[in-house]
Formats: sequence, C-alpha cells, structure tokens
Amino acid sequence: MTGKNQVPLTRIQAGQEGIIVRIEGGTRLINRLAALGIRPAKRITKVSSAIMRGPVTIKVDRTQVAIGFGMASRIMVEPVQAIP
Repeated sequence: MTGKNQVPLTRIQAGQEGIIVRIEGGTRLINRLAALGIRPAKRITKVSSAIMRGPVTIKVDRTQVAIGFGMASRIMVEPVQAIP
C-alpha cells in the first residue's frame, strides 16, 4: 500500500473495492469496528450508501455490514483499481 490514494470510505463509489489503510478514531471505535471484521489491511467492497449522510453498507469477507456515515468517514481506504 503506497498511501497516495487514501480516501474516506464514504468517498468511493458503490461496487468499488478498497483496502483499509487506517481507522481515524479512538480505541472504542477501533474495537467496535474490529468486532465487525473491519480492520486495517482488510479488503472491503462498498455495497451501497444512502443519500445525505445515511448508513453505508459494506462487504467484509463474506458478510455485509451497515455502519453509520460518521463511522464510515473515519475509515481510510486505498481504492483498488479494477483490472480491465
């Protein structure tokens, strides 16, 4: 991971994959997300997001999880470019 293209999870498009680079938050947030399988170096796919700061649905491993917009904005990912 080069770290050049780090963006919040909320900024990638539905259907796009990314690798979690870091989580910008305290211990409680990091532990809560880790319990859902969301941790640095994991590959995730953004499934959908609601309009105007609604929940964000992501796929981690083989599980779909919905998290709040605030949490999603603290997850920094490096988007994975699709191979044509």
